[in-house]
Amino acid sequence: MSDLFIYQPPTEPWLEVIYQDKDLIVLNKPSGLLTNPGRGPHLADCLLSRVQQQYPLAQLVHRLDMATSGVVVIALRRKAEAALKLQFANRSVSKRYLAMVWGTLAQTSGSIDVPLIADSENLPKQKVCLQTGKTAVTHYTVLQQLTDRALVELRPVTGRSHQLRLHMLHLGHPILGDAFYAHTEALAAASRLQLHAASLQLNQPYNGERLSFNADSDFVTAAGTLIV
Repeated sequence: MSDLFIYQPPTEPWLEVIYQDKDLIVLNKPSGLLTNPGRGPHLADCLLSRVQQQYPLAQLVHRLDMATSGVVVIALRRKAEAALKLQFANRSVSKRYLAMVWGTLAQTSGSIDVPLIADSENLPKQKVCLQTGKTAVTHYTVLQQLTDRALVELRPVTGRSHQLRLHMLHLGHPILGDAFYAHTEALAAASRLQLHAASLQLNQPYNGERLSFNADSDFVTAAGTLIV
């Protein structure tokens, strides 16, 4: 993070709980709140620390970027943590994101298979690297094309850092409000990164039941309807 960055996480609501049982809790994380603590006491407030105030044994099994909003699952027990992490590792979890991107897409759907790697000279940024990058695959569908922007559904197969941001940038359509990768116009077009983890499906770690979670955002509903 830049030295000029001032962390001011939203506090209302303190936690938006979507679902809870003895093994896990599912929340709708707002944009601007860290999923896990950053370095230093000024970055201690985060989704995990808020949950741990009530459930001290709670542990993350995945994360969203600070600027990204949406569904996050946190394990409440150690056995559940291991079982849930395994589901993410073997890609049995289904994730669906919604994003508002710049411009007019040439195709209404497609797949992006472009490897990514950390940009060591500009951390925490990532970059495309065809030689040494790790495999990264995203399926996309245009839900609504507007004059200068489009609402797209993104279904990542892999879970690389900044994958969705970079894959849309690679197509020439940066996500609006992206302080890392958007050009001036796309950055100015939204007050926040317009990327939202709208839906997530996984198996309940104890009984194996398939669970589905959905969350609305401040710019789009989980069903993909724009909020204006």
